[in-house]
Amino acid sequence: MHPAYSVILFTTASGAGYGLLALLGLTGASHGAASSSAFGATSMVLALGLITAGLLSSTFHLGHPERAWRAFSQWRTSWLSREGVAAVITYVPACIFGLLWVFGGNETLIAIAGYLTALMAMITVFTTAMIYASLPTMRQWRHFMAVPVYILFALATGAVLLFALAALFGRSGIPALGVITIVGLGLAGLAKIVYWAGIDRMKPKYTMGDATGLGGTVRQWEVPHTSENFVQREMGFRVARKHAAKLRMICLALLAASLLAVWAAFSMGGALAPVLAVAAAVLTAVAVVTERWLFFAQAKHVVMLFYGEQAV
Repeated sequence: MHPAYSVILFTTASGAGYGLLALLGLTGASHGAASSSAFGATSMVLALGLITAGLLSSTFHLGHPERAWRAFSQWRTSWLSREGVAAVITYVPACIFGLLWVFGGNETLIAIAGYLTALMAMITVFTTAMIYASLPTMRQWRHFMAVPVYILFALATGAVLLFALAALFGRSGIPALGVITIVGLGLAGLAKIVYWAGIDRMKPKYTMGDATGLGGTVRQWEVPHTSENFVQREMGFRVARKHAAKLRMICLALLAASLLAVWAAFSMGGALAPVLAVAAAVLTAVAVVTERWLFFAQAKHVVMLFYGEQAV
């Protein structure tokens, strides 16, 4: 598939925002009101800002963005529609939680709103992942690890952002936050290794003989079009195996560097902690963009059997 920048921005920015929002909700549910209104307000603005920017960017990939509202009507059958509905619903508990958490509301109400916010944030990430995992035409997306990878990367990026915010406000030494961030990054990297190993072992499911109904070995005699069309542009992207391997190593190296930066900031503390924490957030962001680019670039749609692919 052609890695559209708008979709990459959508899945990475909104994933990080929902991951951060979920962790903020759980933090509020566990500890009550925010330790300071400035920290609480900054965290909520960042989380909701990333979510909103990601959702808006998803409309840039549509031929008619002004018709995006119609997607909400197909929630019974479409995971994309369910994702849109879940995303909108999430704003309700998130805004209530944000107001209660930042301005010091009743602890019971904060806990209820926090748990609902965390739950809806993860449901939204799940529906986003299912947009791709539910497609039988893309065997690389149909893998059983596709959904866990989306959820783990959302939580990992959210944890790194929360850790960076905590460090900037002088709270990098919180044991639970440091452990959650390090474990989150480690699990995200491990899940991606399992996913990559899985799709590398997968054998093609369909051949040109299957697509044409002729069976056996079928070779294309003439191309179906004299010039490139929309299907070829969107679904005919190819990335060399050696380039993919290099990008995978870069992604894992960035995640490892981010993990070490978080560990150093957590262990050392002091004036260097905020610098290391922010560096970890930047490294993680680049790693996630690389991972998501590969997620789209390495997926082959069955329609490409009509454009020269022998098997997909």
